[in-house]
Amino acid sequence: MAQKKEYLPQVGVIMGSTSDWETMKETCEVLDELGVCYEKRVVSAHRTPER
Repeated sequence: MAQKKEYLPQVGVIMGSTSDWETMKETCEVLDELGVCYEKRVVSAHRTPER
């Protein structure tokens, strides 16, 4: 039986708001092409200080 591999992100793509996605989408596409595992998050010191 094949085992499912768990991939840990090597890169974090951090955005200050969802409106940044249009710019950062190209970054994620390049990471996909290179086979680099990443996670993307919208984090704002003002809106989500607990993160």
